[in-house]
Amino acid sequence: MDLNTFIVAVFCLIDDRTEDRALRARGPLPKLSDAEVLTIEIVGEFLGLDTDEAIFRYFRRHYGEWFPTIGEVHRTTFARQAANLWKLKEHLWQELLSLTPHDPAFAICDSMPLPACLFARAYRCSRFKGEAAFGKDTLIRQTFYGFRVHVRICWPGVITRISVAPANIHELSVLPEIAEFSSGLLIGDRNYHSPKTTEELAGMGVELLAPYSSKKRDPAPTKSALLSRFRYRIDTVFSQLTERYCLKRVWARDMWHLVSRLLRKVLSHTIAFLLNHKLLGNPPLQLSKLLV
Repeated sequence: MDLNTFIVAVFCLIDDRTEDRALRARGPLPKLSDAEVLTIEIVGEFLGLDTDEAIFRYFRRHYGEWFPTIGEVHRTTFARQAANLWKLKEHLWQELLSLTPHDPAFAICDSMPLPACLFARAYRCSRFKGEAAFGKDTLIRQTFYGFRVHVRICWPGVITRISVAPANIHELSVLPEIAEFSSGLLIGDRNYHSPKTTEELAGMGVELLAPYSSKKRDPAPTKSALLSRFRYRIDTVFSQLTERYCLKRVWARDMWHLVSRLLRKVLSHTIAFLLNHKLLGNPPLQLSKLLV
């Protein structure tokens, strides 16, 4: 699929699900339709353009004929309209999940750090004041200031739930929210080992499977190794969110814009997964094969 076909496919997918939604009770209609703004955001994120300015300038320069009114819109107006559509992005994401092939009874959960700024600037950083916190990045063994993004994916790699919490909140505290409205198996890493939480989730119809908290004292290392093999799938999704979608670059200055940015990245990943599988018949997580 070439880029032009991809843009058309995304627009048709979005426009069919937004044309009947009455989002504004009063005031003038925007020059760019909501379907056009969402298409520009979703395609721009897939291309690795993670700032509003970069996405806006790219489409105004290269696809001005496809979006005729984009030249009449200021960049800040585009960014404000895009941020205001955060609730619509969430609804679209949930609608498209019903079309995306996945197993809702077999899920994997994990979290990843989301720094709000460089550690050296944390004490004088005014962004997310009272919302962000200091936490530990276990991968690089360093302290950071910001949030943790908690994610649940369903096999073979569809993001079905996402939550943002301060960096000092433990994974087990967010797990009930991540597992809400689900059932079946939920696989986590050693940080999720907790007999108490396992019992609580069992009452919700969720069976939590996690390796023993200590690798040295693990009573069932073979079982833990098997769980780790399945859990690697979420590492693949995290690497795509980090590298292709630049998730760890936080350009937002408040939670409103941050939530909108995260939702458009997740929505773009879901649409790319869907089109790669249904239109091209490729392995759905091999997103590099979507555009040729």
